[in-house]
Amino acid sequence: MQRRTLLLLGLTSAAVLAVAGGAVAWLQPALLPSGALSATGREVFAAVGRAALDKSLPDAEAARQIALQGLLARIDVLVQALPPHAQAELSQLLSLLGSTPGRRAFARLRQPWREAAVADIQQALQGMRLSTLALRQQAYAALHDISTDAYFSDPASWPLLGYPGPRKI
Repeated sequence: MQRRTLLLLGLTSAAVLAVAGGAVAWLQPALLPSGALSATGREVFAAVGRAALDKSLPDAEAARQIALQGLLARIDVLVQALPPHAQAELSQLLSLLGSTPGRRAFARLRQPWREAAVADIQQALQGMRLSTLALRQQAYAALHDISTDAYFSDPASWPLLGYPGPRKI
């Protein structure tokens, strides 16, 4: 393949992804006007949380669901504190990943987020992390960092890390 053809393919792919992501975000926003996660955003982050925090979450299913609901509540607070441009970008990403074509093409995950096995989600995230496309790597970093930061900001998770908490001065 000639260099010119490769560059044209890259630019075309980026333009299609930007238009598709914008159209999906306009039709099905992943953030509510208040900045909180919509059902689509909650579904994506719940799945990413299950995969990224697999060994850190409680083993019992009821306790695991409570921990994931707490995670989603903390993500809502975190997202609402982001500047508007960052909220818009995150909404586009979550909308894209929440759509079937976006999930399959961008994350390379066949099953819907809530039905996918933890191992499949982990494999999809690993594929994004190791991708040669910087956009997929950035998406992975955002999903991973938001999920893990929100989870470990809860003092109840600190004993899992062996962290006693801040010292009193």
